[in-house]
Amino acid sequence: MNYRVIWIPRAVLLLNTLWLAAPASERAAMTAALTIDHNLAAASHATGRHIFDTLYEYDYPPLGVEFEVIDADQQVLVLTCWHTATGRPRVTGN
Repeated sequence: MNYRVIWIPRAVLLLNTLWLAAPASERAAMTAALTIDHNLAAASHATGRHIFDTLYEYDYPPLGVEFEVIDADQQVLVLTCWHTATGRPRVTGN
């Protein structure tokens, strides 16, 4: 079953920031977001590592994402992203 993948605005901004900060030689690799979208849409519960309740984490170098699976709406919300070389940012809460 395919789920609709939605990157929340903050995640899109982070992805844009990562792409702009990447050296030209790495920018092509930043298209990993397309593969992440495909994988999350096709197998959201089987992709990545289950963190808590509906939250998951997935690394597809050079990108990592945190996402939420909403089964009732058949949606996946990408909440944040990071460059796997620098690691996941520290969680700061609300």
